[in-house]
Amino acid sequence: MDKKQRFKKDKIVSFLPDGDFYRKRAMQAMQREQFSDAEKYYKRALELNPEDALTQMEYGVFIMEVGRFEDAYELLRTADELDPNNEETTFYLAEVHAHLGLLREAKQYANKYIALSPDGIFVEEAHEIVEFADQEETYLEDGEVPDGEVLFMQEKARKMMEEGNFEQAIDVLEDLLADYPKAWAVHNNLALAYFYIGKEKHAEEILYDVLHEEKGNIHALCNLAVFFYYGRDEERLGSMMELLSKIKPYQVEHRYKLGATFALTGRYEEAYYWLRSLQKRGFQGDVGYYFWLSNAAYFTGHRQVAEQAYEKLLQMDPSKAGFEPWKSIEDELNPDSYEEDVSFLIEKISNPYRSERMFGLYLLGKSSHLQEIQSHPGYINVEELSASEQLFLAHSLDYEFVAENDFEKSLEKALTTCDLLYEQYKPLDQQGTHLFQMWFTLCENALVGEYAFANPKAIAAAVDYMFQSSRYDQVTKKSLAEKYDVAVATLTKYVQELIQFLPYTTD
Repeated sequence: MDKKQRFKKDKIVSFLPDGDFYRKRAMQAMQREQFSDAEKYYKRALELNPEDALTQMEYGVFIMEVGRFEDAYELLRTADELDPNNEETTFYLAEVHAHLGLLREAKQYANKYIALSPDGIFVEEAHEIVEFADQEETYLEDGEVPDGEVLFMQEKARKMMEEGNFEQAIDVLEDLLADYPKAWAVHNNLALAYFYIGKEKHAEEILYDVLHEEKGNIHALCNLAVFFYYGRDEERLGSMMELLSKIKPYQVEHRYKLGATFALTGRYEEAYYWLRSLQKRGFQGDVGYYFWLSNAAYFTGHRQVAEQAYEKLLQMDPSKAGFEPWKSIEDELNPDSYEEDVSFLIEKISNPYRSERMFGLYLLGKSSHLQEIQSHPGYINVEELSASEQLFLAHSLDYEFVAENDFEKSLEKALTTCDLLYEQYKPLDQQGTHLFQMWFTLCENALVGEYAFANPKAIAAAVDYMFQSSRYDQVTKKSLAEKYDVAVATLTKYVQELIQFLPYTTD
């Protein structure tokens, strides 16, 4: 019996799939044109054996063939580091660089392949890459050939910033500047990265250095305007926008940058002029372009253009549904309410006290500035938020979640209480903010105390009564109970339960 069991165990161990097993499965899936399965197998192969140069190369070639050239670049670079003299990897590096438009590097790798394998199976294609790169270089004057590696690494840093990896982006950009100190675009992106990690002064200094060396650098001027806008420096912002209004750029990227900056800062006439001029030229923009064009068009009375632009945006990114510029008007938001006070919202979500941040994250969902603030990578770092803060943010972003434990069930009911109170006090004036500050202090303490929030309607009535009775003598439990459709006895019960969660001082 023991011998039989031991044989069975040895047999199982000998058939445990390794990285090479999954690599071969990936190749078989590719032959059957089962590409999603192929990618799944390649990923598993690399999980089991990340140091295998052959798998890195094959996966890179597979990714390149489906058009994901930047991902392919990373995989092939890794394969080359693991096995620097592999002929096939060298050729595919030439090919992926050519796809990315990095012709100088494509030519270098193609020539390296020809030297390594003068009779290799890809030698004809390698010569074609060299010839193509030579032809392209003839269209540029001496000294004007761009360094493709710089462009690629700059794009890589930009993606890091989009993902919130600002420190990594800073390292990449500073390494580039060590070799290319006059790459002004790199300086501009470095300034943005420092701004997003809270080093505003250093970010400004970088931009002023750029302008000292290259007066009129539009990206630097626009980035300064963005800094002034988010810093609520109205005086310097006004001066900068007056200067930008006098600039008449010709290049597409400058028109886009200028138009987006005008739109962000609420100068919609100027924004519409520049962004619409690009569209009339046949410019096919990205999500950001159509977002700002839609806003600029809507707020200058061009509703049809706004709707068409937003329709294109949604085709690119369906998750942006609900952020249409006309939504705030149709929802009758009061521009003078605290929901529309950007400084107030930013102060709340950046507050050192969690109850204040919870208030800010909740109120953000009621604001037409939700997209503007949420998309700013320097304001909200989801990984640093507590579990309760993350769920308040998810609520504001209309994310659906299913409560799976007692804490989440309690928080779900606390959110319902928030909504009931908001219905009574919207749009928020100063008194409304005071009520919510009291409520969120109470709410935070109750969550810590594992309170169940069993009856949201009664809790909302109790909170409203506690707030108003502390300010007005004529307030009665009966009036608040009727307002929220609960019994007076129920309201009284919850006042007694909740009062323990209010902060108090002792002598």
